[in-house]
Amino acid sequence: MSVQSHPGRPTLEDVAAKAGVSRATASRVLNSSPRVSPEAQEAVTAAVTALGYQPNQAARALVTRRTGAVAVVFSEPEPKIFADPHFAWLIRAAARSLADADVQMVLLLVHSPEDMARARRFLAGGHVDGALVFAPHKGDQLPAAARKLPLPVVYAGRPWGPLRGLHLVDHDNEGGGVLATEHLIALGRKRIGSVTGPLDEHSAVDRLAGWRAATGASDEDVALLTEDGGFSREGGKRAMAALLARVPDLDAVFVASDLMADGALEALRAAGRRVPEDVAVVGFDDHPAIAPHTTPPLTTVRQDTGDQVKHMVTHLLRLLREEPVRARREVLPTALVTRGSA
Repeated sequence: MSVQSHPGRPTLEDVAAKAGVSRATASRVLNSSPRVSPEAQEAVTAAVTALGYQPNQAARALVTRRTGAVAVVFSEPEPKIFADPHFAWLIRAAARSLADADVQMVLLLVHSPEDMARARRFLAGGHVDGALVFAPHKGDQLPAAARKLPLPVVYAGRPWGPLRGLHLVDHDNEGGGVLATEHLIALGRKRIGSVTGPLDEHSAVDRLAGWRAATGASDEDVALLTEDGGFSREGGKRAMAALLARVPDLDAVFVASDLMADGALEALRAAGRRVPEDVAVVGFDDHPAIAPHTTPPLTTVRQDTGDQVKHMVTHLLRLLREEPVRARREVLPTALVTRGSA
């Protein structure tokens, strides 16, 4: 005789009856409560599988006050999001990591004041359980707004402003800048410049600091030997041309992103400079859609974006489970990947 109380979709009562436990115990198992025995956990799990039970997510959300969704928030203009392959890489990594945790991703793009107001209302409105925030620019209002949200937030990198109480996952950008520049020094290069990212982002500031630490550059050297490429391909091309015009004997350059390095390589070809014979080039990111495919293939500093996002998701899930998690900045390592450009 079947334990199912009626034909059609099995209910929580059917699961409890088949597992030989109370409805409350079955509910606790399905809501991942630690207050159940291993035996009950095993019995309920087996009953769910045998009956093909699917919980009613709407009802479950009312009980648990959880939506099963997490917002991924980028504080960048839309053209940059869709033109820079780095952001596609981040979004794919976030979607994959959240899906592995059986969590739905909600993508929010915030740039204008109107975007900010909508995002604040949405995030405070109980539509998601938490947020992963990418807000790197100085003067951005998103980190201050996120501090006031009634939900846990984990940041990618280091936002500007006070960090006390924030949960951050960053890469060792300064260490990566040191790795890149020391590699060029070890190759015997004497006149080493840098194409930087926009200095309203900590990652760009830190990569420049790594170049400066390795070269021992003075303030005058920084003004002469560096140029902001804006973390774009065209910006990298313009910055490289400006450096060549200002420093004709330049024999190496650390470019603070692979996308800018691709543009820099184009500028070097246009100027008749051979890479690496005349000018050695090192990038930053090890982006799989860029670094192996430039001409020549790009030596670069690898930051594992997928690993960063996984750490962010793991950290957020621990916060959602109300585990004791200390607010801190977690810094992930970088590594040099050598190819043909240096």
